[in-house]
Amino acid sequence: MLGHVGINVPDLGVATASYGPLMPLLGYEPFVTTENAVAFMPAEGRRGAYLFFYQATEDGTYSRERTGLQHLAFIVPTRGAVREVHEYVTGEWGTILHPPQEWPQYPPPYFATFWLDPFGIMLEAVCHHDRE
Repeated sequence: MLGHVGINVPDLGVATASYGPLMPLLGYEPFVTTENAVAFMPAEGRRGAYLFFYQATEDGTYSRERTGLQHLAFIVPTRGAVREVHEYVTGEWGTILHPPQEWPQYPPPYFATFWLDPFGIMLEAVCHHDRE
């Protein structure tokens, strides 16, 4: 099982402000905040990977097309939760790649939305159930 993922970002303040309200919609809660990092853990004692954001110490730009992180997918329990995340992201972030929809090219059921975070990292909320 994956323990945690660490991502360097060019502006930790922007990451904190952006991810803070989003992570509860994805089933995460705050874990730790320091001068150089903010982290989230699976909520309500659930098992899963923790997510850490660190202040980058070197300049550079991210691209999901280069070697490295391509995207992060968050499993949510219902299709309604996928839609709720989409509505939040549309109002707050605005860079939607794909609205909530079924993806028949993946093992069914697969219902997901994709968007970009403020740093260009592609994120996904996915439900692997038919339930609303």
